[in-house]
Amino acid sequence: MNTTLTSTHTSPPPTRVLIVDDEPLARERIRTLLSEDTGFEVAGEAGDGATAAQAIMALNPDLVFLDVQMPGSDGFDVIDAVGPDKMPFVVFVTAYDRYALRAFDVHALDYLLKPFDRERFRQALLRAHQQLAKADGPGSDIERRLAAIVNDLRPPKAKTDRFVVKSGGRIFFVRTSEIDWIEAAGNYVKLHVGNDSHLIRETMNAVEGKLSPELFVRIHRCHIVNIEQVRELQPWFNGEYVVFLKSGTRLTLSRGYRERLQERVGRTI
Repeated sequence: MNTTLTSTHTSPPPTRVLIVDDEPLARERIRTLLSEDTGFEVAGEAGDGATAAQAIMALNPDLVFLDVQMPGSDGFDVIDAVGPDKMPFVVFVTAYDRYALRAFDVHALDYLLKPFDRERFRQALLRAHQQLAKADGPGSDIERRLAAIVNDLRPPKAKTDRFVVKSGGRIFFVRTSEIDWIEAAGNYVKLHVGNDSHLIRETMNAVEGKLSPELFVRIHRCHIVNIEQVRELQPWFNGEYVVFLKSGTRLTLSRGYRERLQERVGRTI
């Protein structure tokens, strides 16, 4: 009886890639170049930061081509939303000038400078493949390098203009200008936006420190209001006032916070 032994070699699964760019043509360019290499497959695409953060959490890709400059929430916001410790390997896609690109070199993070050619793209794929092959897990020091690049290159902002909200498996951004009022809720803070409300794990003091004092004022230990939403003030008992918002919401202004609101609205109360 003759037995034939057949040697089979199982190819490793392709590297799953997420493409993040607000420009459809830019996404198409990367998708086309990826199709030329059978070792990579497109797991998904995203055209904005919020969708990108959700896609990373849901799809768990091996590699992300991440556009740095996007309107609304940029690539750095995506890293903040997901967390540097949970990010896959990243190749940044950027239009930064040469000076700013030194930061990527310093932190040993790869990038593609728009516009890039086929050869530069293939170099980025090769380096990504090498890095992924020798990475034993989410460690190495990739999270430290990602956090460092965010710190080095994110434009300095004294106050935030958006909050990251995680709810029901979704990640999205709430602009501070859209917030009517804010209240303490145990270990969380509740953002009231029109008829909706969103919980974020922050303290009132931390949130207050991130808000513009030109737009928000604290009126109570548990309440912060958007000044533009204040409709009316009415005196109450013991030196306290009732604050009526345009939405009809009624809040208490404590005596200890009266001067702050007085300075903002420009009247004596």
